[in-house]
Amino acid sequence: MFMCTGKRVMSLPMLLLLLLFICFFSTSRAIWITLPPTGTKCVSEEIHNNVVVLAEYVVVATGGDQSHNSTISVKVTSPYGNSLHHLENTSSGNFAFTSRESGNYLACFWVTHNDRDGDISVNLDWKTGIAAKDWDTVARKEKIEGVELELRKLEGSVESIHENLIYLRGREAEMRNVNESTNSRVAWFSIMSLGICITVSVLQLWHLKRYFHKKKLI
Repeated sequence: MFMCTGKRVMSLPMLLLLLLFICFFSTSRAIWITLPPTGTKCVSEEIHNNVVVLAEYVVVATGGDQSHNSTISVKVTSPYGNSLHHLENTSSGNFAFTSRESGNYLACFWVTHNDRDGDISVNLDWKTGIAAKDWDTVARKEKIEGVELELRKLEGSVESIHENLIYLRGREAEMRNVNESTNSRVAWFSIMSLGICITVSVLQLWHLKRYFHKKKLI
């Protein structure tokens, strides 16, 4: 058992669940991208509104060759196709933005110059949410350190989790409305299809009955 202040007790499973939420909602990951001589490779992440995103990228030397002069081009776009970052003929760079719309944010990379045969490797360090916050600056500005700084980080993580849960709840409501609307349309389409089938069957019977009467078969 873990004892907290205010005589509140947090069990080990609850603590592990909290840490899992922190890792899930506040991401900081290094991505290794292998770019072919031709073509484009993209990475994407679904980010909700008003989230800070920081990223750094660099062309990585492979095989011990440190003298390469290969360059790449990078373009980052929002879910609605707005350009957030565009840089060409570079071997390294970074970008930062605060999301203004919810959805998939896309970062695309392609080779512009390759002074050696084969693929080019790019290391992308992508941070979002609380992981993108500059805690060193916060610590110097507010003159906090040690346990107090870690508690401030935990507080920020909890706030980020709460915001993400609200976002997920909103997305769930949207999906539920879409499903209900789709089910309603399918139900009406089924009723219309059944009505059309019944009408066609009645008309066929009426036509056959008239035909048999004309031929004096009945």
